[in-house]
Amino acid sequence: MQRPEALGEKLTLTEAEGLQAAAQVAASKAAADAASDPNREAPPAGGDGSAGPAGNVGGYNSFWIDFGDTAIKINGEYRTSIITDPPNGRQPEMTPLAGMKMAKFFGQVLHENKGDAWWVDQAGPGPYDDPELMTLSDRCLIGFGSTGGPPMLPTFYNNLKRIVQTPDHVLILIEMVHDARIIRLNSTHPDESVRKWLGDSIGWWEGDTLVVDTTNFPDQPSLYGASRDLHVVERFQRLDEETLLYSFTVDDPSSWKAPWSGEYPWPAADTRVYEYACHEGNYAMEGILKGARLLERELAEGIAGGN
Repeated sequence: MQRPEALGEKLTLTEAEGLQAAAQVAASKAAADAASDPNREAPPAGGDGSAGPAGNVGGYNSFWIDFGDTAIKINGEYRTSIITDPPNGRQPEMTPLAGMKMAKFFGQVLHENKGDAWWVDQAGPGPYDDPELMTLSDRCLIGFGSTGGPPMLPTFYNNLKRIVQTPDHVLILIEMVHDARIIRLNSTHPDESVRKWLGDSIGWWEGDTLVVDTTNFPDQPSLYGASRDLHVVERFQRLDEETLLYSFTVDDPSSWKAPWSGEYPWPAADTRVYEYACHEGNYAMEGILKGARLLERELAEGIAGGN
């Protein structure tokens, strides 16, 4: 989504640069798709220390990752980022309060994993005390990475969307975590006391462009770093029979010191959007909570035994 800082305000790539970027991604993907050794040993206690959540405790290869095979292209030009404004293609500076909240969140997520109940001595609740303390995507309520948005951003896999139109509504079914956005046409937002997981979306046509205005977000919108004050305006426009241009503007004065905007194409697909039964397969939630209780018991028994 954000442009590499080294590219500055360079919005587009040459054809050669775009093809080179695609080749690099393809080579990296091929290497990551290599079959895992079935006889490999288990990772060491607490993870192997490599990059990844909680020290990286191991996993399978990346055959299930599907984030595209080329740089995005608009009007025949390869883009360097989804974000187009500010001109450097990066999110504006966060407000001090929002920055502190993000630092606290990632401090817990990326805490060094030593295989112990490190959270017991901290003030306030621990990160695994209650399922409702975990992220909305961990709980399978909304997709991670703002796939359902708004803004609706691409992520590692399951990026298909199905659009259904009626005279009064537009529905966008998102493959990831089965989110469904229902956009009421020519309507008004409810009272600000009404909060919805994906915000409240109303839309109208400006010529051949569908404009969608979304407010009334919950305290934790799907867009990382955003607050309940988030306001998103989206535009959907056909570029040709096979391509929609999706553009958006984010305005959240509680989180970012200035609005920011972006755009990327939605290519048509000839396949189906399959069910994503996230909650039915959410065994990790039980494992996380049970594992935390076991670590807490080990710590308590160690203290009781004088160890």
